[in-house]
Amino acid sequence: MRYCYAVAKSKPDVICSTVVRLLREKRVAGGLSMNIIAKRARLSHSMISRVEHELRRPTLDTLLRITEAMEIDLWPLIKEAEQLQDARRR
Repeated sequence: MRYCYAVAKSKPDVICSTVVRLLREKRVAGGLSMNIIAKRARLSHSMISRVEHELRRPTLDTLLRITEAMEIDLWPLIKEAEQLQDARRR
């Protein structure tokens, strides 16, 4: 028997999930494949996939490598994720 319980995520978890979602949206909008990002970031394709599917929580180093590979800054994504999270709480 399998039980599923809804567990409230912490603020850092929610922000991290939102940053990952925003990264994926920007990657797709920019026409970049996971393979291209993986190669540029010197990460494996499976790492990019696991991060995007939230099977792996990325480290700061991983996020910086991905954003550098996409030629975008990480800080604005974190700020946007925080603002989205604050707006949802209202």
